[in-house]
Amino acid sequence: MARDSKATIRKRIHKRIRAKLAGTTERPRLAVFRSLNHIYAQVIDDTQGLTVAAAASNEKGGANGGNVAGAKAIGKLVAERAKAKGVEAVVFDRGGYLYHGRVKALADAAREAGLKF
Repeated sequence: MARDSKATIRKRIHKRIRAKLAGTTERPRLAVFRSLNHIYAQVIDDTQGLTVAAAASNEKGGANGGNVAGAKAIGKLVAERAKAKGVEAVVFDRGGYLYHGRVKALADAAREAGLKF
């Protein structure tokens, strides 16, 4: 019996999460994507299909996204950019990843920077 890869399992979990939550204009979705070397965060309004704000560790002068400190920096940056666009509250989409490590650090930093979720 063949076993599913970690990526396949994560995509299945993410699909299940996305069936239950969506970003609205009043409360967009804070989506997280984590790769081996980088971390990406987007604030998305699903009703209009727009990305309101985004931050990534691979931006010029960006933090190292491969560690918790880098994830904290990206969480703070995405929260500041979202607040500049008038977003106060979001729903958190962990993207199928466990709420642990870099994903948790990003979420905590976004909360500290003023986003409510």
